[in-house]
Amino acid sequence: MVHQYNGSKFLLNLIDTPGHVDFAWEVSRSLAACQGAVLLVDASQGVQAQSISVFHNARDRGLKIIPVLNKIDLPAADPERIAEQMRTTFGIEPSEILHISAKTGKGVQDVLEAIIDRIPAPRGLKEAPLKAFLFDSFYDRYRGVISLINVQEGVLRRGDKIASCHTRKRYEVTDIGIMHPEEIPTQNLNPGQVGYIACGMKQSSEAHIGDTLHRLGSEVEPLAGFQPAKAMVFAGVFPVDSSDFPKLEESINRLMLTDRSVTVQRESSAALGQGCRLGFLGTLHMDVFRQRLEDEHDANVIITAPTVPYKILYQDGKEQVISNPTEFPEVGDTGLRVKEIQEPMVKASIIVPEEYVGELMDLCYQHRADGLEHRYLDAGAASAARIMITCLLPLSEIVTDFFDQLKSRSSGFASFDYEDAGYQKSDLAKMSFLLNAKPVDALALVVHRSAQDKVARHWVKKLHQVIPRQLFEVPIQAAIGRKVIARETLKALRADVTAGLYGGHYERKMKHLENQKESKRRMKRLGKVELPQEAFFSLLSNK
Repeated sequence: MVHQYNGSKFLLNLIDTPGHVDFAWEVSRSLAACQGAVLLVDASQGVQAQSISVFHNARDRGLKIIPVLNKIDLPAADPERIAEQMRTTFGIEPSEILHISAKTGKGVQDVLEAIIDRIPAPRGLKEAPLKAFLFDSFYDRYRGVISLINVQEGVLRRGDKIASCHTRKRYEVTDIGIMHPEEIPTQNLNPGQVGYIACGMKQSSEAHIGDTLHRLGSEVEPLAGFQPAKAMVFAGVFPVDSSDFPKLEESINRLMLTDRSVTVQRESSAALGQGCRLGFLGTLHMDVFRQRLEDEHDANVIITAPTVPYKILYQDGKEQVISNPTEFPEVGDTGLRVKEIQEPMVKASIIVPEEYVGELMDLCYQHRADGLEHRYLDAGAASAARIMITCLLPLSEIVTDFFDQLKSRSSGFASFDYEDAGYQKSDLAKMSFLLNAKPVDALALVVHRSAQDKVARHWVKKLHQVIPRQLFEVPIQAAIGRKVIARETLKALRADVTAGLYGGHYERKMKHLENQKESKRRMKRLGKVELPQEAFFSLLSNK
């Protein structure tokens, strides 16, 4: 946007970042292109867990931070208490905080003026060799990949020949302009400006996030990039109708043009057929991707239970990262070939009103929390005190229903954030589910030994509800290695073979019933239970 202040016009490039923890990578790459950040805090809700992680990210990058209190017009707003909370949490003096109401417009002008006054202007030189930072991209079906760049030094013009420091590929700039907020074509981009370029890139993978672009023939020192997106949650995606796999694969590839943080590889399941194993930033990211598949490409899919990547350390010193439970070593291998199994951990932060602390500490301990600590955010507050809980949690514990339980137990007042904390040794095992003594690979799970009985009973009961009855008795079993730890029996469909017998000796009826029993036993020995796609769909869509 162009803002007029003190008789001059200023071009401001504002990027709104998502607040959910799954999209921390989006925030990181946006901050890399900025000179400053506006820290927005709700005057009625106070500091949230995500605000703390984003604040530290911005501070570590050396950005100038402008603190702002929003929604001061609400009856429940308490600006003085929240300002004190920001002082104790971030070390920000209350006198620096701007008080605004975006709803009524009060104080909004002060924010724009503070951005101009407090945030230093870019200091790039026009005469210097071109150096542009690529921080985002999107796909246009007619022009290919459109890259969003921040010109650090030099001038970029339409028709310039440029090269990538990362891929070493060469391009010619065919379209250039600024975002205002739509695309406005210009002849060039000067130092400090943020804009878009189209240069004939065909695939999104060519636009490497964090790359440095320079003019062809003049080598420059690459700008500091940042860590690539790291998949935290994996799930198998299969079509309900196996013949739809080519269409599903094409739909996934099209969506990946606009969502480059998804990883994909083909996989095959004996029960579900051909499919893809996708890696996501988190469970919300997975739900959004599934929804886009259904809405934009009319895909009817089955998504398996989400899993996390486990690290297997072998006796010979080799390491392997496994994201598919079917590849997890069997119990018999542990101790012989496998030296140690490690699971990913996260450092979790929960901010919650004081009255819900007991409930949430109990929730954390139920999900195998370690090193749990808590501290008050509101120093000396007699009422409505807020507490920050920090602990180490296994990532596998928070990809299921942890967030739902968190909101339920805190009546929606808790905020949750986490960051990667590496791997830690854990007592894990692969749980298989057997139908008529034959394993179903698509239902395999990796569970912690402490929860194996509870998980086994839960899934066996669900299977008992969704599997259609057969002409013979079907045992449904959950097993770890060769040990069965839960079982349900699906009773056989039974025809009334004695319905046509009128009178006569009772041995006639017994003979027919014995013949039926023998046939059922033969069917059970030779019979094959196939779990229909509809049963998978109802089983995995209602976890």
